[in-house]
Amino acid sequence: MKSLRSSSSARIFASMHAGNSSSRLRRTVASSIVHLAVLCGVLGSAIVPLSSVSAAGLGVTPAEQFKVPEGFEVELLHEVAADKEGSWVSLTVDPKGRLIACDQMGGLFRIDMSSGEAKVEKLDIDFVGAQGLLCAFGSLYANVNARNEPCGLWRLTDTDGDDQYDKKEHIIPLNGGSEHGPHALILTPDGKRIIMVAGNNTNLPEEIAHSRVPKVWEEDHLLGRMPDARGHNANRMAPGGFICSLNPDGSEVELIATGFRNPYDIALNRQGELFTYDADMEWDVGTPWYRPTRINHVISGSEFGWRNGTGKWPAYYPDSFGSAVDIGPGSPTGIVFGYGAKFPKKYENALFISDWSYGNIHAVHLTEDGSSYSGTYETFATAAPLPVTDLVIHPDGALYFAIGGRGTQSGLYRIKYTGDIAAANAAEEAVAASAEAKQLRELRQSIEALHVDDDDLAVSTEDAIKLAIENLSHDDRAIRFAARIALEHRSPAAWKSSALSQADGEAKILGVIALARTGEESDQAAAVQALTSIDLESLTASEKIDFLRAAGLVAMRLGDFDEAQRNALVAKLKGQFPSGVDSLDRELAIMAIYLNVPGSTASVLAAMQDSPSQESQIHYAMALRAAKEGWNMDLRRQYLAWFNEMATARGGMSFGGFLDNIKKVTVDALSDADKKSLAEVLAKPKQADEPAAGPPRDFVKEWKVEDLVDIVSDENRRPNFENGKAMFAAATCYKCHRMGLQGGILGPDLTSAGGKFSPHDMLVSIIEPSKVISDQYGSTQFLTEDGDIITGRVINMHGNVLNVMTNMLDPSSLAKVDREGIIQTRESQVSMMPNGLLDTLTAEEIADLVAYLRAGGNAKHAIYTQPVAKR
Repeated sequence: MKSLRSSSSARIFASMHAGNSSSRLRRTVASSIVHLAVLCGVLGSAIVPLSSVSAAGLGVTPAEQFKVPEGFEVELLHEVAADKEGSWVSLTVDPKGRLIACDQMGGLFRIDMSSGEAKVEKLDIDFVGAQGLLCAFGSLYANVNARNEPCGLWRLTDTDGDDQYDKKEHIIPLNGGSEHGPHALILTPDGKRIIMVAGNNTNLPEEIAHSRVPKVWEEDHLLGRMPDARGHNANRMAPGGFICSLNPDGSEVELIATGFRNPYDIALNRQGELFTYDADMEWDVGTPWYRPTRINHVISGSEFGWRNGTGKWPAYYPDSFGSAVDIGPGSPTGIVFGYGAKFPKKYENALFISDWSYGNIHAVHLTEDGSSYSGTYETFATAAPLPVTDLVIHPDGALYFAIGGRGTQSGLYRIKYTGDIAAANAAEEAVAASAEAKQLRELRQSIEALHVDDDDLAVSTEDAIKLAIENLSHDDRAIRFAARIALEHRSPAAWKSSALSQADGEAKILGVIALARTGEESDQAAAVQALTSIDLESLTASEKIDFLRAAGLVAMRLGDFDEAQRNALVAKLKGQFPSGVDSLDRELAIMAIYLNVPGSTASVLAAMQDSPSQESQIHYAMALRAAKEGWNMDLRRQYLAWFNEMATARGGMSFGGFLDNIKKVTVDALSDADKKSLAEVLAKPKQADEPAAGPPRDFVKEWKVEDLVDIVSDENRRPNFENGKAMFAAATCYKCHRMGLQGGILGPDLTSAGGKFSPHDMLVSIIEPSKVISDQYGSTQFLTEDGDIITGRVINMHGNVLNVMTNMLDPSSLAKVDREGIIQTRESQVSMMPNGLLDTLTAEEIADLVAYLRAGGNAKHAIYTQPVAKR
């Protein structure tokens, strides 16, 4: 922990704030006198601004501490009184332009800004715990999620015209009480219905009139899964979090999508397409089943693959729709498109998303990607602490947002644009809507119209099946997904023969998946025959993954393979592993172990040992716990020794427990004699102080940028890909950074870095990490009354306690900071990325590492393949 208790540390911190109006000293008068003497002793004649002294500790985050893009201005409108107004977690705008907020553990509050100042009144109705609010159809709709209140959707109305809600109806009862309960509400694109989102601890409504999601969800893990090592949600099974729509009176509930963890909010773009911001499981950080917080494009009938413990489906599975934009660690709360804001077009069209734990509002810039979307994001507003809970675009053209939740200090803010909008728009290159994307969306939507029962089809069943099957091979993933779901809504007897006889390999694979999910045991032989008829060599890597997923689903749902089928699949997969494609190799390893392919245990063990990625190594270790063939004492010794090597690895709160549980499966199966023979590797290793990446390396030199710029920029030098990849691991880059599908997620993804930065810029970023610090990865320094300086990122909080991550290499090690004892905060000028990462590498090794970064980890990049003169 970067905590210093010396007068020199206080001097460094405080001297940078003498006379700075953005700093805020808050402490009791008695302690301020004592600490003032300390500060004067180390600052000499430095002036401490007594006007900012207060008895409120850190208090609400002041507006001047925010970082926002040029031209934007943040205003603190109201500091919520904790004793009377609680901690606000949801917002909506009523027909008169007033805001309505709800305290997480208390009542409803109305905020009138018409006079220029916030006038707050508590609504005169006994109502507690709303985590989703919507004014519509002459009512206030509220999704209650509280431990001691009836949870679910309520409708509040004013029956006597006195501007107070006096009637409440519980129109959709739901379970709740955990923070993964019922959440936000919005209107459908036509304004006639309500869309609702709920987290994975929420049971589906008892009455569902229609389901766009085929009701055939299962866990679907070929080698099984393991529950969270700390027991979290161990008994929660599919379908997980969900999104549904309903009539204003709560009737005609239609299920739209499932498989979420805990999305808090939803939003529609101008094309009527639905988006959400789903949560990660931060305890999983460092494991292959960790999924970052992400923007999901929620198409009809979609499944997003949340399962508990190790069971989260990877985004590349064909029966999981994946993400539009991966964000990274965080805690998703409110989201809203900027439509109607008096902002430059770039931001008016952005999707604003809130990260409660890291204290950010991000602006997501979505772009058309076929019939779906992809995009990028930037940090739009940040401060520390900033537990953003909800945000809305007000009719006045400003973005309003609340902070609070879990009893933390709450406040209401407004962001306005005060710059020249016309000039800002002129500086941005306009992106025209794509006619092709529009056509693809229309095709997808025409297929999605088939996601209903046969009786509700607008076309004949035959035409519906024909449209679905002919689009199973479409180049667009979302269209293929919609086509498979359309088939699953029909009786398999009507389409299985046609689907399994398709000439296109991908169409046949998706037909098998649809049959596996909706068919019967009697369909197993036909499904396997269809798969074994496919030429595996004609498939792309992603199509091979789909093939393996289809085979697994057949085995799990329709019945295990007989010996002849197993032999046919073994022959089909011969020579495929390893492929060099990480995602494909992960799935090949699972299938090889399931099929007991001869030599598979040794091959997967070798892949585990050779992988530079901690996540991939754990994936292989997890698969090997189920391996039955080929074990001998040497292989067991190597496998168990790997767990000892992983003792220095770091991850989320469940990381160590997961590894212990995987190891336990193997150890429990050993005989007493084997345990005695393996006693040395079974002994618990001593904990090392610091994590290590491979064997220790000798110090070479404290490198400077000027020492290396010539060699890394030498276009006549032929770099070594394998050595560059090895140095990426040796320099511990994988701990925090992702390259392709491998690596950590706490730092920036480096896959595309080569297209953005020159070799010189890369050296500067590695050797001088504090020279330029991204808002997204910046940290905060907290000076406490005890003289401590804690530097890190606030990642969680409860009441007055801030949990601060001080070491990115050990994300589960947190410093607890009492906000009442904080007297000053500031943006840290020191990067959380360590210095000296290259000091054990030679110049040649560093040159290979920089080339590897420039190539984005791609061995086929021109840096490696083209003649020097043509690069």
